[in-house]
Amino acid sequence: MPIHNHLRIDGSVLTKSQLGLLIGGLLTTAIGQSFIFAILPPLGRDVGFNELQINTLISSSALIFSLGSAIWGRISDRIGRKPVILAGLVGYAIGNLCFTLVFDAAMRGWIAGFPLFVAALAVRCSQAAVMSATSPAAGAYAADYSQPQHRTKTLAKLGTSNSLGMIFGPIMAGALAGLGLLFPLYTATGLAVVAVIVIARYLPNDRSATGRQKDQKKLATFDKRVRGLLICSVSAFTGFAGIQQTLAFRLQDMLLLTGTETAQHMGICLMVAALMTLTMQLTIAQRFQGAPIILLRIGVAMMLLGSLIVAAASSFALILVGMASMGAGLGLAAPAIAAGASLAVTPQEQGSVAGLVTAFPAAGFVLGPVICGSLYTQDPTISALSASAMLLLALFIALKGSRLKRRNRL
Repeated sequence: MPIHNHLRIDGSVLTKSQLGLLIGGLLTTAIGQSFIFAILPPLGRDVGFNELQINTLISSSALIFSLGSAIWGRISDRIGRKPVILAGLVGYAIGNLCFTLVFDAAMRGWIAGFPLFVAALAVRCSQAAVMSATSPAAGAYAADYSQPQHRTKTLAKLGTSNSLGMIFGPIMAGALAGLGLLFPLYTATGLAVVAVIVIARYLPNDRSATGRQKDQKKLATFDKRVRGLLICSVSAFTGFAGIQQTLAFRLQDMLLLTGTETAQHMGICLMVAALMTLTMQLTIAQRFQGAPIILLRIGVAMMLLGSLIVAAASSFALILVGMASMGAGLGLAAPAIAAGASLAVTPQEQGSVAGLVTAFPAAGFVLGPVICGSLYTQDPTISALSASAMLLLALFIALKGSRLKRRNRL
């Protein structure tokens, strides 16, 4: 068969349909997460939560997701990728159902106040701990079956799942919410169950754990082979998340919008950013044949430019331009980081490094809102510039990547 139709490793092949199964599994959770982001604010208020409690639910689960990703990545190196992918999807389905039932009980008046918050937080964090298995295991599965020269292309394709989830998730949530605020969450559970069945039936068992030595040394969190990439990753995603999570406040205060108008404008901004991310993943990243470090530098530079435009913006049009630049940069930087880290380690460490590549951006989504959110109350411009400072740090690290390039073809 023509090599361009398959991704090869040691005689094994991963067909396009099988790569599609990986993308489908990740897309399921991405859509479900988009449902949460769209539904939780009004749903939380309906059951008596304040803004701090709602944000705590999101940030706490993001922290648990970050920690869990690194652990699950290592587990996939020992027992294989497919069992870990399925464990993450099953955990997501069960956790999402329990999370929905908690709010269902609250809306029926069966639980309220602090006990409700504790129950929701416990269920959400438990769900995050298990669902964090899917992404690193899927990334490692794809890396296992792709040659070095195709690594960026393969992981860029895998990354389209998050972009598609960010685009279609809010649209679907809005449509399904007409049947009740909880209906989108029940739908997300159903989609996850379907994904479990399909992947269990059609995704081949991998051989990633075969021949692995039980006493093999674990990949350190700050292994020198990937340290620069991981610091660059957390810096870039901290900046991106800081801009994204404070943008609604910026729009409302700058344009004097109502709550509904703010949600509409925010949706447009996120849609533009996601479309640009998807466009860069489908075009530039998947066709790029050079070293991933080049894409990383260009991507982070575009994100930095976008953050500066948002910081200086005095109109909605300029904010859209800034978000478009940040989204486009993300579409280049994310697959470059994943490919660069994958190329830096051995085949037996692919799960571990995929877990770290998933964990560090998630950590950025914990740090970004905290840093930029606290500064926003002092000055919106300073808040945005703090995000730019994190992106400037990421760019500096990427520009200092010559040693990494010599070591692992970055």
